[in-house]
Amino acid sequence: MLQAALISNGLSGLDHAYTSSDRVAYRVETIAPGWSPDFSRDDLVIAPNGTDHVALLAIRDRVRAFLDDGGALACFCGWFTDWVPGNRWVHDNSHPTREVELRLASDRHGLLTGVDLGQFNVNRHGIRGWWACGYIEPAPGAEVVLVDTWGRAIVVVDETSTAGFQLLTASGPLGDYQRDGDTDDGLARVYRNFLSHLNQRKLVIA
Repeated sequence: MLQAALISNGLSGLDHAYTSSDRVAYRVETIAPGWSPDFSRDDLVIAPNGTDHVALLAIRDRVRAFLDDGGALACFCGWFTDWVPGNRWVHDNSHPTREVELRLASDRHGLLTGVDLGQFNVNRHGIRGWWACGYIEPAPGAEVVLVDTWGRAIVVVDETSTAGFQLLTASGPLGDYQRDGDTDDGLARVYRNFLSHLNQRKLVIA
């Protein structure tokens, strides 16, 4: 089972998207004045949608050390400060969401297995795309998983910048969501595939 630190700055709803199971046990790591988190017992650090990236910039060296030690990072929010090793998020809302079409570029770890990309391109509320107001400039050698209409990276897996594993999205609220009672939602399936991969990776490393 994975031990995961869920970064929180007090946003509501995280408990509905990240519920402990036989795959993962979460502990909430709440950002506060003088924040100095200890990730030494964690396998995974999650920066969910709505994360405080100013606070994370202040601990960027700690995040880097965690990854250099083989840990995993999931960032599901466009990071506007330079705290993610090797990769850069670029704000860009110059294209209307109605023009967004996501397509699969590569998927060596099977994160999109069983996922209908149509759920991302037109969701239940008629919004197109990944709800992203930007894109990722991936690190050299990182795997670009999803790209948008203009070939820009929207989902990246990086195993080259550090000894760890990074799953990065240009926004896109991944988690174990059950939208409208649907336990097979595409976003939730990608997230569960990610957890399955990390559990297998943990067994290999052990």
